[in-house]
Amino acid sequence: MSEQRAVEREEIQSKVMRAGRRTYFFDVRETRAGDYYLTLTESKKFTNEDGSFYYKKHKIYLYKEDFKDFQENLKEMTDFIIEEKGEEVISERHQRNFNQEEGEEVSNEVESDISDFTNVSFDEI
Repeated sequence: MSEQRAVEREEIQSKVMRAGRRTYFFDVRETRAGDYYLTLTESKKFTNEDGSFYYKKHKIYLYKEDFKDFQENLKEMTDFIIEEKGEEVISERHQRNFNQEEGEEVSNEVESDISDFTNVSFDEI
């Protein structure tokens, strides 16, 4: 029970950002010394062959002494990407696949692509 209290005491503030199959967690936590730090967690959903789900998580711990350099580097790199490639997502196919996973209606273009396939029965092979 004392471990659970320690975890509850460490979590100061949280924010969640959903982005397709990925979810990002921004958590402010408290050190034993009483100072704050930030954890950034990326969680990505995967599907097993049996249809069940699992998540892969990656975590970054960011301490106050690194905030300024981190912000500067993040801004520099994101600005570079926007300048080079613009803000529009290039891969429309990625977005279409994501919409299908979310249960949204499939466009006529995708349906026509699907109709081009031949229906084969494995019993015939």
